[in-house]
Amino acid sequence: MSDLSAFHITAKWPAQHPDRLQLYSLPTPNGVKVSIALEELGLPYEPHLVSFQTNDQLTPEFMSLNPNNKIPAIIDPHGPGGQPLALFESGAILIYLAEKTGQLMSKDPAQRYETIQWVMFQMGGIGPMFGQLGFFHKFAGKDFEDKRPRDRYVAESKRLLGVLDKHLAGRDWIMGADYSIADIAIFPWVRNLIGFYGAGELVGFADFPEVARVLAAFVARPAVERGLTIPA
Repeated sequence: MSDLSAFHITAKWPAQHPDRLQLYSLPTPNGVKVSIALEELGLPYEPHLVSFQTNDQLTPEFMSLNPNNKIPAIIDPHGPGGQPLALFESGAILIYLAEKTGQLMSKDPAQRYETIQWVMFQMGGIGPMFGQLGFFHKFAGKDFEDKRPRDRYVAESKRLLGVLDKHLAGRDWIMGADYSIADIAIFPWVRNLIGFYGAGELVGFADFPEVARVLAAFVARPAVERGLTIPA
């Protein structure tokens, strides 16, 4: 039985199954990347809900695992060399899980780096831009009389969707025929943009049929359907 007591986070979220990978998360676009990947991979894991309503992400216990106070984060009791590994940043976790299992990312070096490239495209572009658009369209920013900040993120979100749409033409997934962590990184954010944020009409989502096609295939996957609700 693994001993995770050295990790301060377990004082607030005790591990009932310490031999399983521990997931600390919330069903946000970033959070569900990891739960979806874990469901796709079939790895045993134990999810713990980090509630923003009670500012769990700001507690000393959570920040002992991620000093940047963002979800998701994991502890893998069976990390490299058989030692526990704590890890934060959803993109880093996706790459780690793919390399740990040999799944969801090609072993071919060129294909591997191309996959990572698209994960970085999401981390550096889609996530921040769609998130800011959500703020200015759905949350407090919607009350700002000056619509220039909102329109800036609308324009950039449209541009990013255009990049995706062009790339996906004639492809099943981001990497072609093979489903990968690139899809798991990108499509929860696309789903959130037109769903939770309600910005589909604002960005002209109907103009991006290839993105819509692959999004529909993504959300139809049983593992995605499960992962989108974890942690409950």
